[in-house]
Amino acid sequence: MSKEKPPTDASSTLRAKEKKEKSSKKEKRSETSGVTKKSKKDKDDPSSSHKKERKEEKKKKKEKSATATTEDIPTASDEVEDVEMTTQLLNTLSETNPGSIVIKDETGDLDIKVKAKPLLGALVPFAVPLVDEKVGKKVLKGVKKAARTKTLKRGVKEVVKALRKSSPPSANTSSSLPANIVILAADISPMDVISHLPVLCEDHGVPYVFVPSRAELGAAGSTKRPTSVVMVAREKKGKGGKGEEKEGEGTKEKEGKEEKEDWGEVYAELVKVVVKAGRGVRV
Repeated sequence: MSKEKPPTDASSTLRAKEKKEKSSKKEKRSETSGVTKKSKKDKDDPSSSHKKERKEEKKKKKEKSATATTEDIPTASDEVEDVEMTTQLLNTLSETNPGSIVIKDETGDLDIKVKAKPLLGALVPFAVPLVDEKVGKKVLKGVKKAARTKTLKRGVKEVVKALRKSSPPSANTSSSLPANIVILAADISPMDVISHLPVLCEDHGVPYVFVPSRAELGAAGSTKRPTSVVMVAREKKGKGGKGEEKEGEGTKEKEGKEEKEDWGEVYAELVKVVVKAGRGVRV
């Protein structure tokens, strides 16, 4: 039997080189393909890497929530600034739009209802005498009272008809109150709709005055639509019905007398306001 020869140093070195080359080739392949060697723990538990990622995400979320809560907590200085801002806003509101309402909700938020001023169109050039805001309120108040007592006529047709039926003024009745007053809106377009009314009022000795808004005039006359002209009469010209009930006639008469007395005072004040506004204007 022949004995095997022991390996020489040269053959062992060659084998070691081959092993190194193979291992280096494998590493290069893994680098190019993006595959990395996993440890035994990773091979045994593949979800460990996912668990680490989840833990890191949870930490980040906790940090974000902690910063958010610290930012949301209002400090004393923030509350003082909010109070100052709201007071400034309410002061400016009361100056610019008087009559606005501030309501507090259940949540504590402020709900501001701004009283908007009515939009005015271009005023007609012959709107003389034109009352200002203060006098205009008094005039519209009288129109409202006239609508309640049914001594009001609305619209161009009705007013023109009433003016033509009215008798011209005489020298004896100069001191007494006029039978009618005409209130016109100054923001009418086209202007030809009411251009003839001032001359007609002057011919029949009826005092007249202009208010800036036709919408406000319509609202005062208890109509939903804007009104161009309105006539306020001193006395109500009612038509007596045939089938009126006789029960409670005494109480109705008393109420009617009281209403007449009240309306007489309101009408006298309205005449004063209109005559004062038109004093020194008409030639």
